[in-house]
Amino acid sequence: MTQENQGKTSQEMIRLVDIHKEFEGETVLNRINLSIAKNEFVTLLGPSGCGKTTTLRIIGGFEHPTSGDVMFDGQRINDIPAYQRKVNTVFQRYALFPHLNVYENIAFGLHIAKKDSKEIKAKVKASLDLVDMPGFEKRPIRSLSGGQQQRVAIARAVVNEPKVLLLDEPLAALDLKMRKEMQLELKNMQKQLGITFVFVTHDQEEALTMSDTVVVMKGGIIQQIGSPINIYNEPENVFVADFIGESIILEGRFLEDCLVEFAGRTFPCVDKGFIPGQPVDVVIRPEDVDISADPAAAMLQATVTSVVFKGVHYEMLAETDQGQEWMIHSTTMAPPGQIIGMSLKPDNIHLMKKEVQGT
Repeated sequence: MTQENQGKTSQEMIRLVDIHKEFEGETVLNRINLSIAKNEFVTLLGPSGCGKTTTLRIIGGFEHPTSGDVMFDGQRINDIPAYQRKVNTVFQRYALFPHLNVYENIAFGLHIAKKDSKEIKAKVKASLDLVDMPGFEKRPIRSLSGGQQQRVAIARAVVNEPKVLLLDEPLAALDLKMRKEMQLELKNMQKQLGITFVFVTHDQEEALTMSDTVVVMKGGIIQQIGSPINIYNEPENVFVADFIGESIILEGRFLEDCLVEFAGRTFPCVDKGFIPGQPVDVVIRPEDVDISADPAAAMLQATVTSVVFKGVHYEMLAETDQGQEWMIHSTTMAPPGQIIGMSLKPDNIHLMKKEVQGT
C-alpha cells in the first residue's frame, strides 16, 4: 500500500515525512507520509480517534510532531508558529467573535496585519461576495443561522489569501439539507479561489462528493490514498471496503487468473496475480448485484428476509442456502420470503488479500 499520491504532475504544496505523534506515551500518528499538491482538494477521512484532526493541526502548526518533518512549498516548517504559516483554519465551531459584527469578524486578521482601511473594505466585500453574503456587513453574529455563520468563518479565513485552507469538520453542525448545499458550495469555492483545501470529515459521502483525493485513516495509520472513484471501486483492505459505502465481504479462494471461488461456486473476475489456492476476501457492492425472479437462470439463489425503501432504491437482505447474508440495492423490489436469483459481472467482483485476524 502506498502512502504517496501517485502520478501527480502538479507542484507539491505540502509534504508530511514520517510524521509520528504521541500524547502521554500513546501513539496517535504512526509514520504518516503524505504529499498534497497545489490547488488540490484533499480529504482526511476516518472514524473518531483515527488521527485525522491531529494531522490537520500539525499542518496548521497547532500541534508539533514527536518526530518527522512538515514541508511547505519545499521548506521545512516544523519550527514556524501557526500565525506565521500561510495557512488558515476553519474550525467545527467556527470560532467567531460574538461581540463583533460580520464585517469586524472578517476584517479582524487584516487589522492585525495593519492593512489600510480602503484595502480592508475591498477585501471584506470580495470575501462576502465569494460566500454569497453581500450586504451582511453590519449583521450581529448571533442573528445568523448556522449556515451563515459557517460562511462568515470561511470568508474570514480566505480574506487573508492563504495558500492552504484547513477545514476541521466545518459542516458537522449543519442540518442535512444545508450540509449537502455547502458541500457543493465549498467545492466550487475551492475551484474559484485556486488554493489548496485540506478537509477533515468522518462522513464518507461528504469525502466522495467533494474531494480530488481521499486519505483514509485508521488507528493513526494511512490505509489508502486515491481518487474517490478509486477508493470506492478498488479498496485496498477490508477496513476501507467496509468504511467507504456498503459492502458485501465474503471469504473466497483464488483459483487462477480471472477465476475465483466463493459462495459455493466459481465466478469469472478481473483480478490477477494471486497464488492459486490462496484465500482471499471478496468485496461486492450491494448496487452491483443483479436480481431476477427466475432463480434457476441465475448464478446464485437466495431468500429475501427484509426490505427497506430508501427513496432512490430498495435495500434488501437476502440469505443463501449456505447461510450467507447479502445486502442488495435495487430499484426492483422482491418481498420478504421470495426466492430470487443473483448474478454478478466479472468487473463487479473485487478480490483482496485475506487479512490476518486482529490486524
